[in-house]
Amino acid sequence: MTHPEPALPPMPQGVTISPEPPTGAALDLLFQRHHQAMHADTPPESIHMMPREALVSPQIAFFVLREGDQPQAMGALKDLGGGLAEIKSMHVLAETRGRGLSRLLLRHMIAIARQRGFSRLSLETGAQPSFAAARRLYASEGFAECPPFGDYRPDPNSTFMTLSLD
Repeated sequence: MTHPEPALPPMPQGVTISPEPPTGAALDLLFQRHHQAMHADTPPESIHMMPREALVSPQIAFFVLREGDQPQAMGALKDLGGGLAEIKSMHVLAETRGRGLSRLLLRHMIAIARQRGFSRLSLETGAQPSFAAARRLYASEGFAECPPFGDYRPDPNSTFMTLSLD
């Protein structure tokens, strides 16, 4: 019995989510803000953000959410092998938060992960209060806390979460 491909979530008028190379100059502000946010209250040894150039890889699908032609959010799916994928570099510009764009991007990446046949989607995010909204978003979409995965080790500044896609 074949199952239909999971549908991508509908987009509001003027919003698109597309694969793009992470190297485009139009994404500079997103990467600057992401870098600032990660370094704001996280010790350097606990920052697991990938360098921008490292996001250019056959194992990584990088997505940009735009309103019109303006990039507002980004996120990536990294193939960890064995049916496992990880969400990396998810960031939404602060001035556009509270409008559901992060949820749209997250649901899009979950749907893409399902389409690509991954059985599990995991992520690492901060344990600090500044990451509470992100943790709530992930939990509201079915992610649950889990032990470190892949190359991660226990870290008091990290929260690890996972979602079964089966």
